[in-house]
Amino acid sequence: MKQPDLQAIRDWADAKLATGQEPPWAWFQYMKLRETLDCILASQEVTQTVNSPQSEQYPETHLRLVGATYPQDNAQSRQDQPPVQTPM
Repeated sequence: MKQPDLQAIRDWADAKLATGQEPPWAWFQYMKLRETLDCILASQEVTQTVNSPQSEQYPETHLRLVGATYPQDNAQSRQDQPPVQTPM
């Protein structure tokens, strides 16, 4: 989201808090929203975008599902560990 959009949401939360008519649980949620937006807006102010190869747009890639090479039920146990003794 862009900074003006975040500021608009923060202003909306401030307006809700200013009415004083919100129930305690809603008031608490609006305060958390406002504090979170304050942190995001403050971090946006101190962060600057640099033209670097990492900031270039890359073609969209998709994840693909790959089957497991060694399923758990076929995996061999390690032989270098002694067997676990359970109490009877």
